[in-house]
Amino acid sequence: MAQLDWSQCPAVESIPGKVSGAWVLKGTRMPVQTIFENLEAGLSAKEITEVFDVTEREVKAVLHFASQSLEKAPAYG
Repeated sequence: MAQLDWSQCPAVESIPGKVSGAWVLKGTRMPVQTIFENLEAGLSAKEITEVFDVTEREVKAVLHFASQSLEKAPAYG
């Protein structure tokens, strides 16, 4: 899988010393990785917002960025 350049996503930030510098939703301590882990576990974007107290707009912005980035990634094979 392609490595995403999260620095290009306006919905997230990485601040040294905040959640060990992990990419998080801006203004939160919610790691981007947690969104994908919970989607993989079967939660919907709406359920993630209810469990983690983030907005559906924030979650969808991360998913949209990932989707757009992967569409632009070069195909291997």
